[in-house]
Amino acid sequence: MTDFVPLTIAVLTVSDSRTLETDTSGQALIEHLTGAGHLLGERALVRDDRYVLRAVVSRWIADPKIQVVISTGGTGLTGRDSTPEAIKPLFDKDIEGFGELFRAVSYDEIGTSTLQSRALAGLANGTVIFCLPGSTGACRTAWTKILEPQLDRRHRPCNFVELLPRFQESAS
Repeated sequence: MTDFVPLTIAVLTVSDSRTLETDTSGQALIEHLTGAGHLLGERALVRDDRYVLRAVVSRWIADPKIQVVISTGGTGLTGRDSTPEAIKPLFDKDIEGFGELFRAVSYDEIGTSTLQSRALAGLANGTVIFCLPGSTGACRTAWTKILEPQLDRRHRPCNFVELLPRFQESAS
């Protein structure tokens, strides 16, 4: 049996109205990831500004200790929502099925409202990046139905852990 490998995960909340004290989505992600045995590498909360977002995520993907970035917020269609526009240019490869799968599993909870989610994921400099909606429920759904199994090396037939160059280097 393959052993569990704890990953170092950074959590970014994108919001013009939340503070660290009122950030239930970011806090839920932290509780889920640490509860699963992963490590919180860093946490940040930034306003919905594509250049600020891009700067924070760029710093994290350049940090060899950060293996995964999960953002929450800014993926909708209204106002200043700009997470996809900020983060997608950083991707070396898109994980196209992530947004599709997220919307499919969300449909059971919120019906056709899932169409308004622009959740996305990709790989950048050997770091896996997931951009989730800002609701706590959406973060819970993404974690329990997609991220938790895919960030576990024991999940078969495949998982993201074994794709990470930083994991491959430490395994050899």
